[in-house]
Amino acid sequence: MSVQRVREFLKAYGLDDRVREFDVSSATVELAAQAVGVEAARIAKTLSFHLESGCLLVVAAGDARIDNRKFKEAFHTKAKMLSADEALAMTGHAVGGVCPFALPEGVRVCLDESLRRFDAIYPAAGSANSAVKLTCEELQRSTGGEWVDVCKLPE
Repeated sequence: MSVQRVREFLKAYGLDDRVREFDVSSATVELAAQAVGVEAARIAKTLSFHLESGCLLVVAAGDARIDNRKFKEAFHTKAKMLSADEALAMTGHAVGGVCPFALPEGVRVCLDESLRRFDAIYPAAGSANSAVKLTCEELQRSTGGEWVDVCKLPE
């Protein structure tokens, strides 16, 4: 099970006890915010994209949107999201539970600056009914993700 893989992965960072599983779906930002009990912006959504070299994950605040110009400048390619089947095959996690943890080798993880305004954020933990509470530093440390600025926030 994907959640168990994520728990095992996070154990190395002392974060496995933060994983929460819910009796309700957390597959979308809105559903996750309801399940966790926080504003939607604090949900750290993981978006999966094609790169020439494989798969790129961008973890962004729940209220952020990809800015196509910034994305192209940062990654030198147009933002093209993976299909549900591709996301499962390339990340090991199904859509709704895609997260930046317990990934196959070679998956690139980037963390968008939109997350840095929060003291706690909640990415999925490998299933469509899970989340893990982390600080931005804990997210960066556990994923090895690089910080990028490829999103825009609502006005």
